[in-house]
Amino acid sequence: MAESQNKNLPVYALFLAIIVKLYFLLTHHIQEDAFITWRVAQNLMDYGVIGFNGATKISASTTHLYVFVSYFFNLIFGKENFIEPLLIFNTVLFTIGSLFLSHLLFKNPWHKAIFIFLFGILPPSIKISILGMEYGILFFLEMALLYYGFKKEKKWALFILPALILFTRIDSAIFLGIVFLVDTFWNRKIKWSYVLGGILGIGITLAFNWFYFGELINNTIVAKKLRYDHNFTFQQNWDYFRLNYGNFWGMLKLPGDFNPFTIVVAAFEIVCFIFIIRQKEQTQRNKFLWMIFIFAWAKQIIFLSQKSLFDWYYWIPQILLFVPVLIFVLEQKEKRNLWLSSLIIFYILPMLAFQTIHSIATGNGEWNYRRSIGLYLDLYEKDKKQWILLEPAGYIPYFSGLKTIDEVGLVDRQIQEEIKKDKANYWINTVKKRKPKYLLSYKDLFTEKDADYYKTHYRLLKEFRIKDYLNSQNKILEKIYHLKPSGTDYNLYEKIK
Repeated sequence: MAESQNKNLPVYALFLAIIVKLYFLLTHHIQEDAFITWRVAQNLMDYGVIGFNGATKISASTTHLYVFVSYFFNLIFGKENFIEPLLIFNTVLFTIGSLFLSHLLFKNPWHKAIFIFLFGILPPSIKISILGMEYGILFFLEMALLYYGFKKEKKWALFILPALILFTRIDSAIFLGIVFLVDTFWNRKIKWSYVLGGILGIGITLAFNWFYFGELINNTIVAKKLRYDHNFTFQQNWDYFRLNYGNFWGMLKLPGDFNPFTIVVAAFEIVCFIFIIRQKEQTQRNKFLWMIFIFAWAKQIIFLSQKSLFDWYYWIPQILLFVPVLIFVLEQKEKRNLWLSSLIIFYILPMLAFQTIHSIATGNGEWNYRRSIGLYLDLYEKDKKQWILLEPAGYIPYFSGLKTIDEVGLVDRQIQEEIKKDKANYWINTVKKRKPKYLLSYKDLFTEKDADYYKTHYRLLKEFRIKDYLNSQNKILEKIYHLKPSGTDYNLYEKIK
């Protein structure tokens, strides 16, 4: 009886981790880009087209699979009620993925249970679960592939899961490629079912892009590359790396040019990894550790080298790099309780507290502040065929319902042509050519170099200031809002008739 209960411990830990993370739903901390995907899903409902602005086809969301998942949740629960069920779904899938991962790493049910819970309340795990992005599904699929495909050696998993992974995010080819290389090196033979699954996945994704959108690579990837591409010298690249690595390789973001906390944690992760893989009796586990550790480092280096500054790219690598630390602590032969309590007290709980404050503050800045701009426009402008030029394209277009031109070109291809022609002046050129009814800008356009044009053709409709959203009847929340203000001041302009 006791042995049976012990076997169920990981499942109990799974439910406990889910419950703890669901409390974060109260913060309304939802990533901006989630609303891009959700608007694409609703555009599919309303127009029968995968797009952002009515009948125009565009891969405005990087993830195809998550668009369809969001579409079905909209169908089942309705546009007004689908968000919470979908976030819970993401949380459950991620946590099941952590259960699969625990089966790859441990034999002891207690170790599995503690791992699932601690792993699940790390900041990246919380963000993957409740911020509305596709990474909960992606993590579930990736861990299912390792567990069913490479541990259980199920051919269906090797064939089907790579296709689903690539259809979720095409850049997951990095993960699939490293898994293939490590497994082939380890076993000295090729899993042809896996190769066929990878070919199928690439074929389906590229064919879908080409035959539906007329492109091989998702528009979002092309647009970001075009907008954020810079020709840096070696010194500039080094300075760029030095200034940004702490924000993406570490769980704790600190202001300033140097983040020693990240170096300490990264060094400890490497030491733990080396210590664990030297245990020759754990040959099978070591294979999976090599897979996830090489992948985590490779993805971060590749994305940072491409100057990809969106922190969700780094969530899965961050938590996978921390896996050796949890193994190291849980398998200590001596003073394990001291090691475990020290990890919880000096790292896990402070990180959980940090994420709580971060989510409360960011939820206020996004849900209470930025969403209010969209709701204001929704009430003010009843003609939803009118256009707005802004950045970013998440909350405000979603809640306003207006047709949208975003600065990057994620949801509108035409602005990309202006960027190609004249990157320095593409904004004003787009305004003159497209004449959107509304402009939403971080800047005071009436003081910019093209102020005369703006003053002639537009009027200031409303100013939105984050400082107006930092007060609360709850004094604790108010202190958090002021401690970490999250949001940007905006000026809203309307075209003069």
